[in-house]
Amino acid sequence: MEIYLDNSATTRIYDDVSELCMKTMMEDYGNASSMHHKGVVAENYLKKASEQIAKTLKAKPKEILFTSGGTESDNIAVIGGAMAHHREGKHLITTCIEHPAILNSMKYLEDQGFEVTYLKVSEEGLIDLEELKSAIREDTILVSIMAVNNEIGAVQPLEEAGKIIHAANPRIIFHVDAVQGYGKEQLIPKQMGIDMLSVSGHKIHAPKGIGFLYIKDGVRIVPITYGGGQQGGLRSGTLNIPGIAGLGRAAEEIYSTLDENRKMLYSLKFRLIKGLTTELPDIRINGIDTSDRKISDLTDEELTEVISKTAPHIVSVSVKGVRAEVLLHALEDKEIYVSAGSACSSNHPSVSTTLKAISIPKELYDSTVRISMSEFTTAEEIDETVKVFKEIVPMLRQFSRR
Repeated sequence: MEIYLDNSATTRIYDDVSELCMKTMMEDYGNASSMHHKGVVAENYLKKASEQIAKTLKAKPKEILFTSGGTESDNIAVIGGAMAHHREGKHLITTCIEHPAILNSMKYLEDQGFEVTYLKVSEEGLIDLEELKSAIREDTILVSIMAVNNEIGAVQPLEEAGKIIHAANPRIIFHVDAVQGYGKEQLIPKQMGIDMLSVSGHKIHAPKGIGFLYIKDGVRIVPITYGGGQQGGLRSGTLNIPGIAGLGRAAEEIYSTLDENRKMLYSLKFRLIKGLTTELPDIRINGIDTSDRKISDLTDEELTEVISKTAPHIVSVSVKGVRAEVLLHALEDKEIYVSAGSACSSNHPSVSTTLKAISIPKELYDSTVRISMSEFTTAEEIDETVKVFKEIVPMLRQFSRR
């Protein structure tokens, strides 16, 4: 039985999304910029997807900009936003545990003369709102904070952060990387004070190579891609109608069952953590606040409460005495697929900045795997994964001592 538990890296596409994408590739394959009937049909897919996505955010369809995915959305937001407001100031704020798409965009801007403040995080991966407040300066023009950390599932206090940012200066752009949060959390940008929000399709059962950037009406950014002027000139290039149509359908579908999916995923997360920490020693679950108590000492009610403060689909597990790569391949031999950290870094990553930031013991840097679930994950798959962990971890630890 194949057990896929790497859903934070990518997800299986919905069946009806796959059918819709195929239809737009084989039948309704016109260019949305063409003036003939085929082009009009393609443009209608674009309009419908904009409406479907906007509805999930309680936003306007014109506030949705289609991109190739989360990385491009982040680059447009951060670089395009900073460049548009550089005359007002050159100070930016982000966190030390952002995705490389944000951190490397910030590094690029530092090379262009901008100054960046990197907020620290707690052992649970959470920012300190007072530190955020203190970091804001008169020349601050943009703040970027991710909704959900892609490695440990920390959920940032976005609404509180938005209030602090705009109380200090309403003109500051508040950007949120919601690649791991969209489809798992209810995100209402206007209610939360969010000016721009990045999403990737393949994290929510849509195709790879498609995403969007929500840009609040009135927020000014400059394009970083130039060409034929599509999408109001903010992102030129022939529109990926199959991907856009599929993304709209997937967004509509995942939000139609959001509450029941969250409930189910939290149940699976509880089952997984409880199973891994029962009878299997030296297992650390990262990013949850147990008040220095062992997870095995928590009551079911206490563990449920602790888990509810994190994202429902991500579990970061450190296995003392076993290298992550070894564990990953041992699980793969059993047809269980997990990730050794984020799949978005290179194939030979350095030590995770997130694991460093949350101060886990150094000996666990290379002993941490990420297990991530989706609505297709079953309780039987979680039970089988726990069973396999309990079989192979003692054996792998014996080998590592030799």
